[in-house]
Amino acid sequence: MCGILLAVGDAFRNDFDAALAALRTRGPDAREVLAHGAALLGHARLAVIDIAGGRQPMTSIDGRLAMVYNGEVYNFAALRRELEGAGHAFATRSDSEVVLAGYRHWGEAVLDKLDGMFAFAIHDLADGSVFLARDRVGIKPLFWGEHAGGLVAASTLAPFFALRDFPRKLDAEGLRDYLAFQTPLAPHTLVRDIHALPPGACLRWKPGSSAGTRPRQWWTIPDATEAAPAAEALAGETDLLLARAVKDQLVADVPLGAFLSGGIDSSLVVHYMAQAGAQPIRTFSVRFAEAGFDESPAALAVAQKYGTEHHVLDAPQLGADTLAAALTDLDQPLADPAYIPTWALSRLTRQHVTVALSGDGGDELFGGYPRFLDTADRHPDSAVKRLLRVLLRQGLAPASLTRRALAGAELLLYRRVELGNYPGSRKDLPAFLAPEIAAAARPERTLELWTRLATDHGNFDRGALLRADLWTYLSENCLTKTDRASMAHGLEVRVPLLANALQDRMLGLPAEVHFDAGGGKAILRALARTHLPEAVWNREKHGFSVPLRSNFAGPWRDWCDAQVSAARMRAPWLDHGAIAGLWRDARLGKGNPRLFYSVAVLLAWLETHPLEA
Repeated sequence: MCGILLAVGDAFRNDFDAALAALRTRGPDAREVLAHGAALLGHARLAVIDIAGGRQPMTSIDGRLAMVYNGEVYNFAALRRELEGAGHAFATRSDSEVVLAGYRHWGEAVLDKLDGMFAFAIHDLADGSVFLARDRVGIKPLFWGEHAGGLVAASTLAPFFALRDFPRKLDAEGLRDYLAFQTPLAPHTLVRDIHALPPGACLRWKPGSSAGTRPRQWWTIPDATEAAPAAEALAGETDLLLARAVKDQLVADVPLGAFLSGGIDSSLVVHYMAQAGAQPIRTFSVRFAEAGFDESPAALAVAQKYGTEHHVLDAPQLGADTLAAALTDLDQPLADPAYIPTWALSRLTRQHVTVALSGDGGDELFGGYPRFLDTADRHPDSAVKRLLRVLLRQGLAPASLTRRALAGAELLLYRRVELGNYPGSRKDLPAFLAPEIAAAARPERTLELWTRLATDHGNFDRGALLRADLWTYLSENCLTKTDRASMAHGLEVRVPLLANALQDRMLGLPAEVHFDAGGGKAILRALARTHLPEAVWNREKHGFSVPLRSNFAGPWRDWCDAQVSAARMRAPWLDHGAIAGLWRDARLGKGNPRLFYSVAVLLAWLETHPLEA
């Protein structure tokens, strides 16, 4: 697990070392630079496999190709044997050398063979081209941008800010997505000239090309094509797939542990670690003072069953200093409050291990969110709603009634965002922006990506809703949260519930297999009842987050005051009256605390990352 940087062009040479240094927490073990034709490749390494031999940047045996790579490919040993059979020789035991040799042998088709999490950049000396790729669901990040005839690609936005010549202008559409979803959605970022490579996408860049650089999807989310087997048979099959995925991801030459929230997903990961014979099993969890947020008793029950070496972080320690420190490590704003305890938990975990397994992806792939039950057909239209919509269009009804007028898919879309294209309502995006930015943000396109995904795979039914989240909420929020929080402390986090075999099997089945009388995640709940203590599965689902209202009224109040006071200077393109109103309501325990938190995080980030409008 590492930080990677590639730059082509003279404009970036003087600042390249400083840009690579911005990735130091992602790779605390080594930083190396390679000049390869017109390209500079930089690598900040977190050594996990083949500590002595797997150094990067790495060149092909003929010197033509040079690569920087971030990730873990778990089937690299099988691919290596296949490549050796085709005549390739290897100098290391690393998966990175297998990826490079695989690209040399199969070209871009190597992507279809990789099972794991990855982002990489390869420079070809023959024609000066660069090839970039990101894994199926975006477990690992990759950003790119063109300037002055050259190209920059990096693990995060941080290196771009160290390049003095790289433009730093606000992307109004990235701001729109951030305020709507609490995170920018690929391909947008908060910076106009920096693009996120979408999940499952790759890109080939050639110097001087007039055709324009556009990513292509090398993997697309599949539709369900297989019949559902009997529930008991499917649970047994999934049991074997999960056991194999966890076992495959225990490969490491460094100490390894697991995040253990006490929920079904992370608890099952610990079960399969024990089943695979992992010793010792080190587990890490957060204990909250508020009963509605605390899962530590269930986590302790799992730890005791499997005899783990268990470590607990007390959430009341997450004061304003921890909040500010955690946000400093964000390369761009992310307003999921769960990032803060995940950051603190990662800091604790890194004191004991270098790699941790996580239950991320279980809710998205196995239907765990209640919103997947809230399908369009549950909200039929009516004469009253149609009449209310007419009155709203004619200005004869207050905009505050917008939600009551919506039906079917339109109501689901309204619920999906904090702000959007809902004039006059409490979710009116332009009301929070200066007029010139509001137009550039194109609020009418707020839900374009999510809507396309939800309609490409059905008509806002369960399967479509689940798939729409894979390349939005999962990739750009959940996985971004875990990646940034863990890599801020040089900790690698693996997500076995998102192994290729599990994706292929679950996405090939109708979504109904995940739902029964007890709600969603039926397969994993069945496995939990078989393997785990009752304290894990016989209780209501908890989200991993923090109590915003009590923090706004208590330890975070002064910090929030400071952000709002600086709003006019840092973000002249926001409507400061609207922002002040959000904070007034939030500190009184009213209004929308998630929306205010989004604004506060944005303002804090802008203090060290100023952007031009």
